[in-house]
Amino acid sequence: MASPSVEPSDIPIPTGSDSACFTHISNQIALRVPLSPIYHLLLSPPALRLVHASPGLIRAHLILGPQHLNAGGSLHGSASATIVDWAGGMAIASWDLRSGTGVSADIHVNYIGGAREGETVEIEGRAEKVGGGLAFTSVRIAKVRERGEVGPLVITATHTKYVRGTAPVRKDVASVEPSA
Repeated sequence: MASPSVEPSDIPIPTGSDSACFTHISNQIALRVPLSPIYHLLLSPPALRLVHASPGLIRAHLILGPQHLNAGGSLHGSASATIVDWAGGMAIASWDLRSGTGVSADIHVNYIGGAREGETVEIEGRAEKVGGGLAFTSVRIAKVRERGEVGPLVITATHTKYVRGTAPVRKDVASVEPSA
């Protein structure tokens, strides 16, 4: 089933977001989600909506559907881990507007509560440190209450990624050829 197409340029930039960062992350979502079958299944718009992006921090809202649930009708652990993988990568991309976000080295998820079909959760991805080889992120998923405020935690997680070679090319530094 194809998802409705939403152009990143059509999305208004929320108050408090960094304009360049929000646009970059919106573009990353538009590029990456369709290319990954699992991301496409779990994280396609309009169920997923970016609500904040600033350097090192992203927040998105996700309306849970049947594809997110376990047999008991609650958010599935593997869906949670996939969301952590995605949110950690987007937090890294927001750090310095890089396109490459590396590969997972470690994901640790703490399952604290549940969320059911039709509920909206807020996904917060935070890049704690992005170095030359590794990036360390934290992710929280919490329910969103009817009035829009963040409610009880569903999961907390840490996600480490190997990022060597993914840093953006700095355009403000002249290329220097090695001397012979």
